[in-house]
Amino acid sequence: MTRTNRELADFLKRSRAQCDPEQAGLPPDGRVRRVPGLRREEVARLAGVSADYYARLEQGRSVNPSPAVVEAIGQALGLHEAGLAHLKDLVGIIATSPPSRTPGVQRLRPGLHRLLDSLNTAVPALILGRQSAVLGANRMARALFADFDAMPAVERNYTRWLFLDQDARDLFVDWDVQARAAVENLRLDAVRESDRQATEALVTELRERSDDFDRWWRQHRVHQRTHGSKRLRHPLVGELTVEYETLSLPGDSDTTLFLYTAEPRSASAQALSLLASWTLAGPSTALRQSRD
Repeated sequence: MTRTNRELADFLKRSRAQCDPEQAGLPPDGRVRRVPGLRREEVARLAGVSADYYARLEQGRSVNPSPAVVEAIGQALGLHEAGLAHLKDLVGIIATSPPSRTPGVQRLRPGLHRLLDSLNTAVPALILGRQSAVLGANRMARALFADFDAMPAVERNYTRWLFLDQDARDLFVDWDVQARAAVENLRLDAVRESDRQATEALVTELRERSDDFDRWWRQHRVHQRTHGSKRLRHPLVGELTVEYETLSLPGDSDTTLFLYTAEPRSASAQALSLLASWTLAGPSTALRQSRD
């Protein structure tokens, strides 16, 4: 069994176990369920395929389902958009993707550096690349999260920082929520042909060094970060909540801009404003303003 087939089998089994039979529209059949979730034959019936066909797919055997069958199985398992995309990656149905090629080193073009700099006085901004590598961070983002620019290149990775830096654990009030989302997002990279070796190296390191990462990785859940919130306990400005939105950069689907804002006139907005003062004038000025 190939690595991809093992990944497919694991993902299908775990997705099936998370399904609620009642929510799937199945009537009670009087049989006792010894394990949670749907039975194989129930998924097959909901997807409109034979039980033997689905069993072979879940066992990781050589089966090449059509796009329509993959869609039907995804619907039967109640997969959300990111989960369905992950399933398609696993079975190799990437109809609109270009042929696989060895990716080059990711670097930001000068215009993107200028864009980050233009946001310095108001909005924390990060640009993440493949495997959540931090390709760029403006002054506000470095003040809010960590000085990624000062880290060695190999350590300049958002997920790696979340799990291996104690400061990250201390910073996030909801660290487990943020860290788990990072694991589930990294899962989307794990089966894609581009830069798979780098993804595997990062995953291997984090599984060896973090029990939390290893436990969440084995659960095989996927999540695409598009927007959300983060609760922080910042050492300078105290507790605040920031909302983030993501923007995919045209011409580079592997690069994502993250923008962080706070609700206007809220305590969190005031904390961000204070942090902006600190980035411009230094910590002593910011602390004096906070006392005033």
